[in-house]
Amino acid sequence: MPYEYRKMTPAERAAIIAYRRSQGYPLHSPPHPYREGGWYCVSAINYDHAPVIDPAERRTAFEDQMLTTLSAIGELAAWVVLPDHYHILIDIGSLDHLSTALKQLHGTTSRTWNLEDGLTGQRKVWYKFYDRWIRDEPHYYRAFNYIHYNPVKHGYVISPYDWPWSSVMRYVETFDREWLREQWRRCPPPAEGYGDIAHQE
Repeated sequence: MPYEYRKMTPAERAAIIAYRRSQGYPLHSPPHPYREGGWYCVSAINYDHAPVIDPAERRTAFEDQMLTTLSAIGELAAWVVLPDHYHILIDIGSLDHLSTALKQLHGTTSRTWNLEDGLTGQRKVWYKFYDRWIRDEPHYYRAFNYIHYNPVKHGYVISPYDWPWSSVMRYVETFDREWLREQWRRCPPPAEGYGDIAHQE
């Protein structure tokens, strides 16, 4: 992320750039090594983690717009929207379709919010998105559980059921809380954070 890069020493920056170059990754953007279709866990963050998706009414409008945009390109299994970032679990035909949809979503919301806040031309709203290709069923449910637990992880609520901007209540209504608890028991998300859900080569 850009703020982490800015904190690095010149030697650390040089090492990161050399590694990215050796892997054929973009030098200053998140790599997207998998391009084929399948399930992906995707994260997008407001630039410098500024809480731009605030207040609550903005989160509600964004959630609706996000679901409309992304449902047109794939099947959404889980999502959560927080004041400064969001996560989704989506089945898509191609990562290129997702890139196009997110470019449209982020471009539209950036313009709208900067106009609302009087910051047109002064504020960068989004950083580039991150994606994790889902390799198997346990990986899928670790991502699923991580997404629903995210508001608790960040201290917004005590229970995931108390955060209205997520898909968790859809599963309560379709199945029940015991079904969700069983998925958690089988495939709990890693305590260390989202990076441990990632597919590592």
